[in-house]
Amino acid sequence: MTNRIADISQRKAARVAGFGILIMMIVSPLAFLVLSNLIVPGNAAATANNIKANEWLFRFAIALSLIVIICDVVVALALYVLIKPVNRDLALLATFLYLMHCIVYAISLVVLFIEPIRYRSIFLIGQGFFWSSHLIVLGYLVFKSGYIPRILGVLLIIGGSLGFLLEGLTYFLFPNYVWVAYPGIAVGTIALLYLMLWLLLKADKIPEMKS
Repeated sequence: MTNRIADISQRKAARVAGFGILIMMIVSPLAFLVLSNLIVPGNAAATANNIKANEWLFRFAIALSLIVIICDVVVALALYVLIKPVNRDLALLATFLYLMHCIVYAISLVVLFIEPIRYRSIFLIGQGFFWSSHLIVLGYLVFKSGYIPRILGVLLIIGGSLGFLLEGLTYFLFPNYVWVAYPGIAVGTIALLYLMLWLLLKADKIPEMKS
């Protein structure tokens, strides 16, 4: 799969990334909603009882999360093809950060079977540090690309730094102030929606460039 995606054109990569993000933006919130209803923060006994009483929902959430991880990997590779003409080294860094997020995400699913109340902490290591850093690097490359709207790059940087990165930092250092990251997370969500729509609707206008 890696070689196939690496060999496709930028326009095809844009469509792949766009559809991947679309699927994730539908499936990911559903998985999060199900898990948030089952996991009681700080209460392992209540969480275990919820999972035992709703085992099929728990397995459903795991299946949805696996779909998200698969989409994440595909989107990471497709975005690499799209942005590598701007700066190959930074594009590799952005891809590495994204794939590290995928690895930590997968680990968090394993933790769900062992100690479910630790799931969110592990997940936020991936999202709050690796994925947020990916968005910052991606935003810079988008801003410098010349063929993707610069405002999108700015929104990605804001969402990554003042949204998801800030969420990770406050969750671990100042858990009572996680709310300060909410405006940035909103910007990041808008940026992802914008990116998805642009990739799906404007792919044919992307110039094919050699990296």
